[in-house]
Amino acid sequence: MHLNEVVAYLNELLGIPRMLDYPNALNGLQVGNSGDLSRIGAAVDACEAVVAEAAAAEVDLLLVHHGLFWGGLAPLTGAAYRKTRMILDADMAVYSAHLPLDAHPEIGNNALLAEALGLEDGEPFFPAFGQPIGWKFETEINREVLRNLIEKAVGGNVHLAPGGPVLARRIGIVTGGAGGDLAKVAQEDIDTLITGEGPHASYTAAEELGINLFYAGHYATETFGVKALTARLSEKFGLPWQFIDHPTGL
Repeated sequence: MHLNEVVAYLNELLGIPRMLDYPNALNGLQVGNSGDLSRIGAAVDACEAVVAEAAAAEVDLLLVHHGLFWGGLAPLTGAAYRKTRMILDADMAVYSAHLPLDAHPEIGNNALLAEALGLEDGEPFFPAFGQPIGWKFETEINREVLRNLIEKAVGGNVHLAPGGPVLARRIGIVTGGAGGDLAKVAQEDIDTLITGEGPHASYTAAEELGINLFYAGHYATETFGVKALTARLSEKFGLPWQFIDHPTGL
């Protein structure tokens, strides 16, 4: 299988040319290779530990949510040099999808977390760069029952700022670090937000805005998309794949 064919498929599936994002996201192919592909790796972050494990496993296409350039323009020294050297020595291509993978209605982080929680008939919400990236739902569920469901879905503890009603009725999901955007959430009449993390002030902001705020882990809430995307690639192109797990606990 040739890299160009896989990249063209990914770009179309995720709408890469059409979707805006943070400048340093650099969605799409970030590093090319000689062209041949035999094994795919999936990871949340293109960090040194992940790159090293991918190289050791002879991965020649690494799909990540957070790409190589989040820190911006920087000299190729230290960890940046070591990662680059490992990638090139392994003839490994690197493909990154940030907001396109958050927002995708089938294999996106938000859609898949909602599915894991049994939430249905959602509507897009939470605009970022002119497009909605989250999902909102109308239902009735006790917030402690919801906490248990979230913990099962992400495989870990979930922290709750219990600012909203005990019976949640209007639930929003924005994976990652949306806890600092509660004012935007409140404008859409959400009483419960599920996200990954937020700044210190988000806890008291949730209380003051009357919102239940679930912190389920930035990393944990963003493992869904890369796994689903890579599994789909594996099925379509007949390539084996693996998930390279490097949790931050945040």
